[in-house]
Amino acid sequence: MTSSVPRLVIAAPSSGSGKTTVATGLMAAFAARGLAVSPHKVGPDYIDPGYHALASGRVGRNLDAYLCGPELIGPLFLHGAGGCDIAVVEGVMGLYDGAAGEGELASTAHVAKVLRAPVVLVVDASSQSRSVAALVHGFASWDPQVRVGGVILNKVASDRHEELLREALDSAGVPVLGVLRRVVQVDTPSRHLGLVPVAERRAEAVEAVAAMAAQVSDGCDLEALLGLARSAGALECAAWGAAEALASSPAPPLPVPSPGVAAPGPPLRPEGPRPQTPPEGGPPDGLDCADLGSGVRVAIAGGPAFTFSYAEHAELLTAAGAEVVPFDPLRDEQLPEGTRGLVIGGGFPEVYAAELSANEPLRKAVAALAESGSPVAAECAGLLYLCRELDGRPMCGVLDAGARMSERLTLGYRDAVAVSDSPLAVAGTRMRGHEFHRTVVEPGSGAAPAWGVRSPVRRVEGFVQQGVHASYLHTHWAAEPGVARRFVERCRTS
Repeated sequence: MTSSVPRLVIAAPSSGSGKTTVATGLMAAFAARGLAVSPHKVGPDYIDPGYHALASGRVGRNLDAYLCGPELIGPLFLHGAGGCDIAVVEGVMGLYDGAAGEGELASTAHVAKVLRAPVVLVVDASSQSRSVAALVHGFASWDPQVRVGGVILNKVASDRHEELLREALDSAGVPVLGVLRRVVQVDTPSRHLGLVPVAERRAEAVEAVAAMAAQVSDGCDLEALLGLARSAGALECAAWGAAEALASSPAPPLPVPSPGVAAPGPPLRPEGPRPQTPPEGGPPDGLDCADLGSGVRVAIAGGPAFTFSYAEHAELLTAAGAEVVPFDPLRDEQLPEGTRGLVIGGGFPEVYAAELSANEPLRKAVAALAESGSPVAAECAGLLYLCRELDGRPMCGVLDAGARMSERLTLGYRDAVAVSDSPLAVAGTRMRGHEFHRTVVEPGSGAAPAWGVRSPVRRVEGFVQQGVHASYLHTHWAAEPGVARRFVERCRTS
């Protein structure tokens, strides 16, 4: 199948150059013109897509070649961009920065090549004039397969400064498609893990996005950018779909193995296959995905404290037959009625520890659900919420572990293997994940660990007990659709 959705990749020489301002502003500016805009973010980041969604009116989606594999980048992109007039893809870090030790893998340049998309380079010009030509020339010529189709100059000080920059870039052969001046109101507040999520500052976020749109509309040649987007090459792949992904993924063995049973042998198994491949078994003849989860209600934590979630997770759960119901642990005192499974993703429980702790009825409800053996999948913030305490404040007490803030940032991709059979994976299943936190959980793993991390340091981490799978690792279920199917099947049988 061939598809030619107009698209741009917004990149930069380094972090802090203004990619988010430009990408978000472009999304909002194009949307204001009546275009259907598909927003995307390279890498695992959860926060920028929230601003993208606010700007475009559509769900922000990630394109991560490390977590999902390069082969899924095109299909996932087309899944999000279906029916849209243009797609804007915000890059990550510097244009050529990817997974550590993996060459170009998961870099903005890598994703741009897979998508056959032109790149717009956002350059912080605040402390240079003629040198900007050497910088742009270097980035444009480093990889001949990366097409830098234009430059947007950011933080330009004056008309004279702009004149000097344009004069220098005339010799670089890369057109200037926009010039942005410093505007204080475009700045968005940050804290220990980056920008403050949209869900925590809705009114201010709306104002910030409007300011970005105004700045980009005033300073950029939108017609030229739209024309560049239309020059993107055709993609020779079909759009990803949750139902199709489940249909083509191996089914979980039935019945689901007893929870909390550690796999035999050493804690770090040899590298297993991708995708998940149970040794034997499968659903009985005539049993499809919908049959596996019919009538099963899965609650997903949301609200300001739990904002980290990939849209494909809920889509896969729904395709597996679950009824997905969001709830807010800061406000709701009970889980949604009839909850049979619980997903608690990432976020900032450390910021809301007092409020989460004060909601004792919900903490008790979560503990009771876990004690019943129902499946609970918790990542990072979810792990902290299930602990006995967080910074001295009582949490759900599902795990006999304490959590606290730390000055040390833990950040990076992880290659992991499931150590214990759980509602998410068969022991031996290989998955890739991402860690991003400034907290510590002690102990770091239980009697039945969740994962054996293979890189950068070999270790076990996380907890599997009864129906609980709790870990610091953020994973992308599109890479392993069988995870959602297995989780829903466990909901049905627990």
